[in-house]
Amino acid sequence: MSARRVLVLLLVVNLGYFAWSRGGLAMFGLEPARLTETEPQRLQQQVRPQMLRIQQNPQPRP
Repeated sequence: MSARRVLVLLLVVNLGYFAWSRGGLAMFGLEPARLTETEPQRLQQQVRPQMLRIQQNPQPRP
């Protein structure tokens, strides 16, 4: 494959990915999950989210 063909192929693949990630291919049934799977009700179902603490384990378990 020549360098020109590889360059054109990479350009087409990148443009396709860009269109998919922005929801431009939704009319074909191709859209990323973040555009179709929103669940705002989960935020309302949280019980005391301010109590969540992330702690680091100083020594990993063997």
